[in-house]
Amino acid sequence: MLLEWSSRYDHLREVTREDIIAARDAVTGKQCESRIVALRSLFRHAKKNGQIFRNPTIRIRVPRQTGGVLQALVQSDIDEAIATATTPDIRLIVALAAVHAARPKMIRTMQLEDVDLGNRRITVGGHVHPLDDLTRRAVLDWLDHRRNHWPNTANPHLLITQKTAVELGPAGKLWTTRATRNLTATLERLRVVRQLEEALTHGADPLHLAPVFGIDEKTAIRYADSAHQAACRGRLGDSLGRTASLGQPHRGVDIRGLAEDARIHLQGRR
Repeated sequence: MLLEWSSRYDHLREVTREDIIAARDAVTGKQCESRIVALRSLFRHAKKNGQIFRNPTIRIRVPRQTGGVLQALVQSDIDEAIATATTPDIRLIVALAAVHAARPKMIRTMQLEDVDLGNRRITVGGHVHPLDDLTRRAVLDWLDHRRNHWPNTANPHLLITQKTAVELGPAGKLWTTRATRNLTATLERLRVVRQLEEALTHGADPLHLAPVFGIDEKTAIRYADSAHQAACRGRLGDSLGRTASLGQPHRGVDIRGLAEDARIHLQGRR
């Protein structure tokens, strides 16, 4: 790029805004972003040192990337994540991500009052969901563990650690993601797979996805498009509906069945 400019110009001050835009539009994705960042740095330095009188990169933005097709997980990746769920806290964390599509921040900031065992409801990210059997068992196991280890804690958060049991704040991000951090099926990937499954089940309808998971219109459309393309390739069904268990007490429970139970509960409340 600089070599090409050197064949036309004698000095950087001759480079125009149109040249910057042309250089930006010649590439895409991360390469486009990196190029603009480098050019901004170059011309900012040149202006600071008096080599140019104006900075042609000012107010030139990198076009927003739409993102690629969201990918499902293979069964071995899901099995590996399930194998890590050997303690009450991790079983609950994985259930919240895999069944309710909760982000790590949502999980660690959930309050005790977000769980309504009597009415079988759970609030995740401000949205009320039916409390399915798998998550309910994981919640009950965790509450028993919590009560036995920290009976006098005043922390209002659902998930607590030995450190936060004597405080009022949420558990840390690293603690929440520790079990799946180095796996292919991270909490984020499990969340994505859950939303892809929902998109596939409802005919890739973004109008359904947006209110169910509390996502914006563009994100819902992206999930719907990804589910449609994955369904056409026949790949999504291979990795959905088979998170069989979160430890021995829950063997044989799958996400697809739980999702269907949740939808029945939702329809019953309308």
